[in-house]
Amino acid sequence: MRSALLVVDMLNDFVDGVLGNPAALGIVEPIQRLATRARTTHDWLVVYANDAHEPSDVELRVFPPHAMAGTPGAAVVDQLRPEHDDIVVPKRFYSSFTSSTLEGELRAHDVGRLVLVGQHTDCCVRHTAYDAFIKGLEVTVCPDATTVFEPSSTEPVTERQAHALEYLRTYYGARLVTAEHVA
Repeated sequence: MRSALLVVDMLNDFVDGVLGNPAALGIVEPIQRLATRARTTHDWLVVYANDAHEPSDVELRVFPPHAMAGTPGAAVVDQLRPEHDDIVVPKRFYSSFTSSTLEGELRAHDVGRLVLVGQHTDCCVRHTAYDAFIKGLEVTVCPDATTVFEPSSTEPVTERQAHALEYLRTYYGARLVTAEHVA
């Protein structure tokens, strides 16, 4: 059984673009370290799940146009750019599994454990964790390499992040492990 590091929505539009999230800046470095380590470990795979919206996508009823397929806003931030052997999965919904090739890619590579990092702990990471859970995958989330969407609430980011992580732990059995301690 292999492990996959799943980097969710670390895109230009979510870091400093139309839906820029100041809290995302603090998770870039831990994700970089994890990806570097995963790429040098035989039984690991690095996968990117990236919004790549079409004009008709339902999410655009809730949020302004962002990460539109083929635009610079839909590209992974330079510091985390995918490498040659990494897998990139475009997505059009909150969950990285919904109407995407993610499940097939994970099965083809015998992945049994998914380590989730990126944005947003209370939305896309949460929905992805649910789908991973019901598909029988072991779910690990790195608290220091995920974040909630800072501009969407007056509640402090640290409190919202704590609530989101507790939800994942309680309802999906997610292991919460810092980036440094993921093995």
